[in-house]
Amino acid sequence: MPHSPAVADAVRVSELAPHGTTIVAAGFPGGVAMAGDRRATMGNMIAQRDIEKVFATDEYSMIGIAGSAGIAVEMVRLFRVELEHYEKIEGAPLSLSGKANHLAAMVRGNLGMALQGLTVVPLFAGWDTQRELGRIFSYDPTGGRYEETAFHSVGSGSVFARGSLKKLYHEDLDETGCVTALVQSLYDAADDDSATGGPDLSRRIFPVVMVATADGVRRLPDSEVAAIVDQVVAGRMGRPDGPAAPLL
Repeated sequence: MPHSPAVADAVRVSELAPHGTTIVAAGFPGGVAMAGDRRATMGNMIAQRDIEKVFATDEYSMIGIAGSAGIAVEMVRLFRVELEHYEKIEGAPLSLSGKANHLAAMVRGNLGMALQGLTVVPLFAGWDTQRELGRIFSYDPTGGRYEETAFHSVGSGSVFARGSLKKLYHEDLDETGCVTALVQSLYDAADDDSATGGPDLSRRIFPVVMVATADGVRRLPDSEVAAIVDQVVAGRMGRPDGPAAPLL
């Protein structure tokens, strides 16, 4: 079916700007973890192989971005500044729900650009210091904010990543197990979605992984992620479709 001129223009604009792809997040007892692949695409081209799409926004929260990379990174910078500004003015940090609501307003503010093909779809997560648990929030391009349970994914490979997490995720996973499940899901997303980058073993480029707990947000060092990636890839050598889940 032919596109209308407006839709065709949006598609052309979208193909001219680098786009980030798959972000995944999952909770575990005592925290929440988030991971993102490292590929940005521009149409059918790989625009960047080592882009970073997961960021700490403050001491206890983090954000992953999918969609138009330039606008998304700028939104993250502004979001960080506004959280810092709020804390200086009020003398106390904004609650995790308050941060999620503020981000929803910022996404809604980009609706005009989204209609032109420059959509930003963030995934927000963090440690709620009041409720003492990890929480995950997703958004739609109109600024709708939704709290997710257990796990979630956004971006072009999100369908495949979510299917993988449905199979592998358990509520009683520890931090390492949770991160391993996220890495497995990114591997599955890259296996079926050309816009999602898998682990680049020759260049040693691995997913960016962050964890939020009562001790704050920290980025896992590349050496720690590399060890998990090497285990996942070694497992895939014997079973390319990944680990099997029990039927019942």
